[in-house]
Amino acid sequence: MSAPAMQSLAAHLDALAAKPLGPELARTVAALTRAAVTVHATIRAGTVPDLTATDTAANASGETQKPLDVFADETFLAAARTAPVSVYGSEEQELPVPSGDGPLAMAIDPLDGSSNIETNIAVGTIFSLFAAGDAPDPAEVFRRSGTEQLAAGFFIYGAQLLLVLTFGAGTDVFIHDPQADEFRHHARCTIPARAGEYSVNAANRRHWPTGMLAYVDGLEQGAEGPRQRDFGMRYAGSLVADGYRILQRGGIFIYPADARKAYARGRLRQLYEANPIAFCIEQAGGAATDTRRRLLDLPPTTLHAKVPLAFGSRDEVEVLATYMQGES
Repeated sequence: MSAPAMQSLAAHLDALAAKPLGPELARTVAALTRAAVTVHATIRAGTVPDLTATDTAANASGETQKPLDVFADETFLAAARTAPVSVYGSEEQELPVPSGDGPLAMAIDPLDGSSNIETNIAVGTIFSLFAAGDAPDPAEVFRRSGTEQLAAGFFIYGAQLLLVLTFGAGTDVFIHDPQADEFRHHARCTIPARAGEYSVNAANRRHWPTGMLAYVDGLEQGAEGPRQRDFGMRYAGSLVADGYRILQRGGIFIYPADARKAYARGRLRQLYEANPIAFCIEQAGGAATDTRRRLLDLPPTTLHAKVPLAFGSRDEVEVLATYMQGES
């Protein structure tokens, strides 16, 4: 992975001016960055009341909702209302929210990984931008395949504040410089086709389908098994952290559907988690599937639809798909 000469995100966004909806996309990403700086500062300071408490509330997806989830959602909704975004679809909202006037629609997970916040593991914000069109029902805006995304990315709130971003012409990483209060180009991502690491929650093994069991068993056998080489396992339990590691050095991330009732259609939300990650991964030379089929070809059925997810080094994602063929 190599980075060109340092360039500000502002200059990167200025280059969109001549493209269809380019100025609107640039304004929206700029608004998102301002919101991300606010959220990152809040996480560092721990200023949201009961930041580490396990709350009794649940969001529209059934996840435990913490005060920081609510704060992040309110912050990004406010940002959307300053941008040319007419519809805002969030994990924290049951239905899409009208957010103003403009040709864009935003789908967002305002704070991915918030269950890990008290452990100081990196968390983030995942987002996707579409053309809003003229559908009378705001929900219809999001019932489209991921191939129609105009832009997608995610912020990582860790020791550094990072932005992974694609407009469909490669995937770039920008790092926030707090002294200058600007994002600067950090790297252009290229995922190697061959993986050396895998990322999976092995505690769910007993619930996996037979194809998934056989695939991971082959990885674990290493050089003595059918894959004839050794693999390392890395799993942070934070989608943005695991995704960024794969963008940096390759590997495969898998969260399959399994036999538990709540996981029969997968665990991750397609619209505002899986699809944006998949877009970034594909634009970095990798692949992303529902463990069998290209994910971005599959339109989500609802705002909060779940999906199995595998992404990373192209060769490894294809090997997994051969094991998973025939699984229902």
